Amino acid sequence: METFETAKTFAFNEIVNYEENGIVSKQIIKKTTGNVTLFAFAAGQMLSEHSAPFDALVQVIEGTAEIVIGGTPHAVKAGESIIMPANIPHAVNAHEKFKMLLTMIRS
Repeated sequence: METFETAKTFAFNEIVNYEENGIVSKQIIKKTTGNVTLFAFAAGQMLSEHSAPFDALVQVIEGTAEIVIGGTPHAVKAGESIIMPANIPHAVNAHEKFKMLLTMIRS
């Protein structure tokens, strides 16, 4: 992961590219209080189930994702968001290619 340049305009859907059979991530902001990371998932990729000690906000930038929270799948499409609550297992499945912005704020 690399940190993104500041004081420069950009479009989320243009600053990270898809990689065949992979997941690409780019850190936009990295602070001790939290991170903002942009992801591009190739179709068929996933982040396996895990949990975090703080809430995380997912904003889908492009395509559609399946976000599983506490065993319940949620279809989230471009322009939509979902909050993954702290300490609840969650996973991300890319049935098609998609891009998402993940914002995690530590308390």
